[in-house]
Amino acid sequence: MVTGRGTNAGLAVLAALAMVTVMPGTVGVASAEDVPSYKTAAPRISGTADTAHAPELEPGLHTDVIGRGETKIYAVPLDAENSGYFSAVAAPKPGSKVENIKDKLTVKVQDREGITCGSESSQYFHAEGTAYPIGDYASREIGGGRTECQKAGPYYVVVTREGSATSGTGDWPIELGYIKEPPVKGSTPSPPPEDSSSTVTPAPPSATDKRRAHGGTGFNDAGAIGTGVWNDRIRPGETRFYKVPVDWGQRLNLSAELPNAPSSSSSSMVSHALGLNIFNPARGAVVEDNFVSYYGKGASAEKYTDPVEYANRFRTTEMAKAMRFAGWYYLEVTLNSAARQYFPQGADLTLRVDVRGSAKPGPAYTAPVPKFTVTDQDREAARTGRTPQEAESSGTLRTVAYAGIGTGVVLLTGLGAWTLVARRRAAGAPAVPGTPGTAGTLPGQAQQPPQPLEAQQGDSTQQARSPRGW
Repeated sequence: MVTGRGTNAGLAVLAALAMVTVMPGTVGVASAEDVPSYKTAAPRISGTADTAHAPELEPGLHTDVIGRGETKIYAVPLDAENSGYFSAVAAPKPGSKVENIKDKLTVKVQDREGITCGSESSQYFHAEGTAYPIGDYASREIGGGRTECQKAGPYYVVVTREGSATSGTGDWPIELGYIKEPPVKGSTPSPPPEDSSSTVTPAPPSATDKRRAHGGTGFNDAGAIGTGVWNDRIRPGETRFYKVPVDWGQRLNLSAELPNAPSSSSSSMVSHALGLNIFNPARGAVVEDNFVSYYGKGASAEKYTDPVEYANRFRTTEMAKAMRFAGWYYLEVTLNSAARQYFPQGADLTLRVDVRGSAKPGPAYTAPVPKFTVTDQDREAARTGRTPQEAESSGTLRTVAYAGIGTGVVLLTGLGAWTLVARRRAAGAPAVPGTPGTAGTLPGQAQQPPQPLEAQQGDSTQQARSPRGW
């Protein structure tokens, strides 16, 4: 004899199934008051003050901290075939006390005799006391007519932080990167014409249908964007990171804009209010001092880069030299903390992005270099504007949802057949005391009208929507 308990249990199974796509941890609430700090994504390493005890720096990312006036040294054994790029990004906590020019971070590569390979790189702050991530790379390059640092052997990456007596004394988190670049097959590509950077800057995209961008705190969680007009929010004292895939032969035409201020009694100018800086796939600075002032009537920081060419490394200007790799290019947008007088609740940020030119074949490296490659997945991420976390979350939710729907159809079909058989059997059996025409209930069990299946599925669909990045 089959009673109503079995039917209710079956409905409970379906109700549980309807909740299968509701996964914990997929919805978060971002703080509207505190400016987020740079998010690192690498294991810890502890540099030393001397070469004798320097830890080995392997390819990839590493994190450390550095104090004012401190030098950190890391050992890197190098061969005589591959070039190496060693980046250092300092990310003082938002609100840290920094001074223009006086506070800086320097990175260089030296051989065991203390000779610097190529030139060192120093990065400064340019936002009138507002702290934001700064960084660049130093390199040890093979060939190209170079004579220093060409032999295999031990080398050292040296990172130094300098600051004035009146700047902040707290440690800065630093993120170190090491990328190998293999040689190219055959002859080295010839340098492009020197006048390619002097081309008149074209007008940026002017579409009125802005898409939502999701800026990150740094390189690791930068939001992907592509050609088009994008909108985001930025708070005074905050820096937002975005990334754009740029292939060989392509170039960037960029604009970051602040709107006119809401009605305000303020009339003072904010110097270096909005910054738009650019970094290449190896985290080398393409542009690092691109700030504009603001006095309530709107402002736009713009930049038009050179096309990406392998032979740009032989150019004379630093901006052109940095456009030497295909891959993700990073946009760093900073809003001066002094802009709070105009935007106490934050400002709408408009990004106009134009990836110009057709992609062309790159150099014939002797080994794959994923960091210097643009894939179809990269282009799709840029087209949709999703962060890596959103893309992963969306894929997971979609897989679980499809599995849940498929399982639900099977269970629903089976439950329908089972219920039909149960009713036929019950028709010829003594009924349990209860309401005529219904399945009986156990003593003390209240009659519960079944919930419509459509309502249950509709609720679960609402709960299973992918969360939006902030």
